[in-house]
Amino acid sequence: MKTIAIIYHSAHGHTEHIARHVLEGARRVPGIRAELVLADDLARSPDALLGYDGFLLGSPTYLGGVSGPFKRFMDATGGLWKTQQLKNKLAAGFTVSSLPAGDKQSTLLSMFVFAMQHGMVWVGNPILPEQHSGVPYNEAANRLGSWSGLMAQAGHGAAADAFVPGDTKTAQMFGRHFAETLQRLGSAAAAPVAEVVVA
Repeated sequence: MKTIAIIYHSAHGHTEHIARHVLEGARRVPGIRAELVLADDLARSPDALLGYDGFLLGSPTYLGGVSGPFKRFMDATGGLWKTQQLKNKLAAGFTVSSLPAGDKQSTLLSMFVFAMQHGMVWVGNPILPEQHSGVPYNEAANRLGSWSGLMAQAGHGAAADAFVPGDTKTAQMFGRHFAETLQRLGSAAAAPVAEVVVA
């Protein structure tokens, strides 16, 4: 059984709503145990990360970066960084803002750098934008065209669940892709390595 922590901060419920769809997608993969974990809780006890094989990192985009509570969680992992205890674990990221762009890319990049400093393996978003194949824009998977991670858009002041169908569909597909990747890489790591004979 492979374990995934979907680590998130959500001030107004939008990022949590997307996190729950990511969770739903991840749980569709047999042999995966996935759960939601608050960034605030891990900031107090970062060693809990050691119990997971992969991390899906989720934060709203505030002023072009992760939220303060999510950054506190990241900073709290300094002790794990010194000993590289998170090395080779899988990681991916998702973020929400109220505009189609909203500088969400810089939020995903900060998560990517965080994962790289810990020696993790980053999983991107390979979902092709479905509007290119005729799906209506608001129903299209990866309609915002992000390959470094998952991006979703919630209108300013909108209800926590006020996402277009394409964004929630993308979140489920993204969670499933991450879980499937974790399964594939886990199987490869468990496979015996063939002995090389040099003549």
